[in-house]
Amino acid sequence: MRMAVVGMIAGMALGFAGYFGGFGAFLLVAALGAVGFVVGRLLEGDLELGDFFRPRDERRR
Repeated sequence: MRMAVVGMIAGMALGFAGYFGGFGAFLLVAALGAVGFVVGRLLEGDLELGDFFRPRDERRR
């Protein structure tokens, strides 16, 4: 699926959540979408769990 279609579906989901549930539902859907995105990238192998816990500066002191 193209990224434009995925973005459109995510935007529509956020729009529906904001319209029917208010700002709190909008934030909840956005946060859960971000979590789902990260989990999906982890399962596909594009990200590693160590990427989140490793310091940006790779130099060891």
